[in-house]
Amino acid sequence: MTKWINYHHLFYFKTIAEEGSVSKAAEKLRLGQPTLSAQLKQFEDTIGVKLFDRQHKKLILTEQGQVALDYAKNIFKMGSEMFEVLHDRIVPQKISLQIGALDSVAKQIVVQLAKHAYKTADCLITLVEGKSDELIRELVAHRVDILVTNFLPSGVDAKGLSYRLVSKNNVGLYGAPAFRNLRKNFPQSISGQPLILPTYDSKLRFDLDHWAKSQEITLNTVAEGQDIAVKKLMAVDGLGIIPAANYSVNRQVLMGELIEIGQLRGVHEELYLVSASRKLENPIASKIMKSFHI
Repeated sequence: MTKWINYHHLFYFKTIAEEGSVSKAAEKLRLGQPTLSAQLKQFEDTIGVKLFDRQHKKLILTEQGQVALDYAKNIFKMGSEMFEVLHDRIVPQKISLQIGALDSVAKQIVVQLAKHAYKTADCLITLVEGKSDELIRELVAHRVDILVTNFLPSGVDAKGLSYRLVSKNNVGLYGAPAFRNLRKNFPQSISGQPLILPTYDSKLRFDLDHWAKSQEITLNTVAEGQDIAVKKLMAVDGLGIIPAANYSVNRQVLMGELIEIGQLRGVHEELYLVSASRKLENPIASKIMKSFHI
């Protein structure tokens, strides 16, 4: 039997969540607190989900409550927009698209993804950068529509997620011109040299460790980080050598700021698009998952 949502109850829940308490929401809605509390309880019983945790007389949204609030905001926003459009008052607003990207993903990839989104439909893009675990949580909570990453989640974290490989690029070692002599006797010449590496949030770091062991090379890590832009600046300044996909350092190589020391045979940077299953799909994100490639 299909359960129908009582949209009065949904609106009451949205107001309580936004106001932060039943008392403030009751005042805004001009309803009695006992009545509003009963309506909230009835709504939770109907959908079979606990929306709030009660902590020291405060209402704290549960994870499911946050998801419900995001949907409620979109539902009532679309309802208001529909009314205005039907009365020729406004043009429909742009579709919002939240794109998440790991700090380690080159910025030009994010730009390409944004260009593809604009070609797909008129939209308003919000860019969110961060670490893998943070962005996965945002994706699962539907606060991010699509994620571009070089590190796929596994196990429990991968539940309900879909992904597609969009790029596989060779990785080389790059450094300032002062490291030019390391081209001779490569890759053994790298042993003991200062390296600026990605953290273990990136699959590339594990691949580099495996490569070094197979080549019997000692990695001298002087810095590690996820932000590729910062690592390139450090490399240009001569602080160390960085592993990078060819395309991500092309500009610095053309300008003579960095040189290629050597290619890492068998080491690649793989880029994926990841999305989370949801009842109401973002139409642009859905199309991008099927059509975007590098």
